[in-house]
Amino acid sequence: MKIAIVPARGGSKRLPGKNIKLLGGKPLIAWTIEAAIKSNIFDHIFVSTDSEEIASVSRDYGTKVPFLRPAELSSDTATTNDVVTHLISWFEKEYSQEVSNIAILQPTSPLRNAQHIQEAFKVMEMKRAKAVVSVCELEHPIQFCNQLGVDGSMDGFIELGDMKRTQDLDSTYRLNGAIYIFDNTYVGRMNDLYSEGTFAYIMDSKSSIDIDTKDDFDLAEHLIR
Repeated sequence: MKIAIVPARGGSKRLPGKNIKLLGGKPLIAWTIEAAIKSNIFDHIFVSTDSEEIASVSRDYGTKVPFLRPAELSSDTATTNDVVTHLISWFEKEYSQEVSNIAILQPTSPLRNAQHIQEAFKVMEMKRAKAVVSVCELEHPIQFCNQLGVDGSMDGFIELGDMKRTQDLDSTYRLNGAIYIFDNTYVGRMNDLYSEGTFAYIMDSKSSIDIDTKDDFDLAEHLIR
């Protein structure tokens, strides 16, 4: 059994109501639900939420919301690991079937599409991976980044050995939050995800937008148009 989980809490401090805010004429979460369905990968697609409004919208777009999250999974301190563990435990008891692979598809990545999901699963198969996580290339070289002291001093900000032309630097990558796929051995221990047996699925920067603020939302709206 392959299961997709779309985690969507109702509370959002930076962009209230973002998961059902209209983007390109449909709720933000609908972009992820439709991509998951269109990928034709999953036996079941579930939305995990504490919001009846999000649940209703999700059902309208063809996915299952079997329950609202209990209070302990709806707080700011609840982790994705907790949410996944709870849902998979419920599923295996309810359906009397074992889950082989789980995909976490966050609704804040609306430009991740069905093809991306299919390609990530191909990486899983080709590499015989335990897990696959989507990344994209950093927009700026990591060698040009550092922390600042409390007084704003840039003393030692760049090491002299790192002062190369941008085109001479090796590419570096960041998590983009769009796709996480893993086998059932990681249920309850997602903190161990970045270890031997996990491989990257590389996405382009445009498809990697992760909506957290109004500026992110406006950029996604522009790209969709």
